[in-house]
Amino acid sequence: MLDDACGWLDHRLKNREWAAGDQFSLADCGAAPFLFYADWTHRIDPTFARVIACRQRLQARPSFARAVEEARPYRPLFPPGAPDRD
Repeated sequence: MLDDACGWLDHRLKNREWAAGDQFSLADCGAAPFLFYADWTHRIDPTFARVIACRQRLQARPSFARAVEEARPYRPLFPPGAPDRD
């Protein structure tokens, strides 16, 4: 199911930098945690290059990077176990 969702999103991101167009928006804020944690549970397939690039852009945003860092002490609580990356 995650591959299907990534395929849909990868297609939607064609000719876009962000989920709703060229500007960062609330749609990206909503997608950010899902892309972050979904990749932990089922690695995003490299064929979905736009999804991977979007996830990397999100991680490069200072506010998102800060949230990831502040949550780092709680990674052991992630049910399937947090990968040693990100």
